[in-house]
Amino acid sequence: QVQLVESGGGLVQTGGSLSLSCAASGRTLRSYTVAWFRQAPGKEREFVAAIGWSGVFTPITYYADSVKGRCTISGDNAKNMVYLQMNSLRPEDTAVYYCATKRGFGNLESKSEYDYWGQGTQVTVSS
Repeated sequence: QVQLVESGGGLVQTGGSLSLSCAASGRTLRSYTVAWFRQAPGKEREFVAAIGWSGVFTPITYYADSVKGRCTISGDNAKNMVYLQMNSLRPEDTAVYYCATKRGFGNLESKSEYDYWGQGTQVTVSS
């Protein structure tokens, strides 16, 4: 049974930072692509960032334009965890953030490609 558990969300002021964590059990994350998505009230779930190791130790990362330069996705293979460091947060970053995993490193932004999801962690950025 694969389980993904997100943590690290919270309330932060505009310009602040948060670090989200995704802990996995039942799946070795470095063998898969791991992504962060987010969903704001009344909006579709959207892609934020992804990381994959593709058989090598140096990870490959990919970001949505909306967070590029402000977010960094990383992984700790020993702990089987993936992180999302978010800086310069804006009110429009307010959403529930989910981590998800898939096989392969294609179609990263497609929600339907991901087979396991966490329950999400709330991020609220106040103006």
